[in-house]
Amino acid sequence: MTSVWDLPDFDDHEGVHLFRNPEAGLTAIIAVHSTHLGPAAGGVRFWHYADSNRAITDALRLSRGMSYKNAMAGLPLGGGKGVVLASRPGEAISHAQLEAFGAAVESLGGRYVTAEDVGMSEASMKVIATRTKHVSGLPVAAGGAGGDPGPYTASGVYQGVKAAAKRGLGVDSMAGVHVAIQGVGSVGGGLARLLAADGAKLTLADVNGDKAKALAAELGAATVPTEEILALEADVVSPNALGAILTAETIAALNTKVIAGGANNQLATREDGSRLHARGVLYAPDYVINAGGIINVGLEYLGQGDRAEVEARIARIPERLIEVWDESDRTGQPASDVADAIARRLIGRG
Repeated sequence: MTSVWDLPDFDDHEGVHLFRNPEAGLTAIIAVHSTHLGPAAGGVRFWHYADSNRAITDALRLSRGMSYKNAMAGLPLGGGKGVVLASRPGEAISHAQLEAFGAAVESLGGRYVTAEDVGMSEASMKVIATRTKHVSGLPVAAGGAGGDPGPYTASGVYQGVKAAAKRGLGVDSMAGVHVAIQGVGSVGGGLARLLAADGAKLTLADVNGDKAKALAAELGAATVPTEEILALEADVVSPNALGAILTAETIAALNTKVIAGGANNQLATREDGSRLHARGVLYAPDYVINAGGIINVGLEYLGQGDRAEVEARIARIPERLIEVWDESDRTGQPASDVADAIARRLIGRG
């Protein structure tokens, strides 16, 4: 295995912790990128990887993204991420693995705060919480912050998509605007429903084709295979699945004016942000537009607000995007580079 320090996505992380509990069947990584603003907050995902280097790379990239996301959202939190490795695709995480991961989180003494991500649920967080207090995204009473972050992420992405459409297309309404949505899980599906209510024209794609077809039937949308969605002729392309999907090849094939979606780490490399900029595609940096979920669970953990405060902070996501786009216009730098520079200044690395 390549040394962690030699991986391209190692970015002076404060800690990269590897955990193994054979009895529980746990193999996990917790990457702590920065605690400059506060404890390193970020969800834990359960996923199958082809090899351990890919799992560690995912944790490195996601934890850095959480540092930037939390900083840009104005939260007193640093950035971290947990990854629990599945032994095969489609496997469900076990009760024993969840308990063991909770113990791993607890061993870090509060430097890392976990929450729900891909392959996890509110029920998963409840099990993890039996082994550590450093967990958020737990079921809450009506009106409180916390719970499933998905709907809050979808709300922020929806507001960001509308801001991007106004900026990139010059429209004040989503009625008739063609949005191609990649991934119709909690975030992409929620986004699709919100846009459908506005009268947007939708085309959906998901690795689970039946899920995409069912949602399309509900909303009066079209579907295409996942390998076609990014190159589809559309006003807005919205990635809401896994990351690293904007590459030299996919960017060259784009047939849209706007990229705005909730997937983490959409750019495969930093250079891909420059490629989008060179093509004149308006890009909404992912960790700015998709901050709704961490705003929700972050305020829950910090005890700093109720649902009304969460919604008020999510409503400021378009303002942060506009700040990035304005500076991009002034400097000629890609929006992705501008957002990174702002975030790095906020975490003391500017």
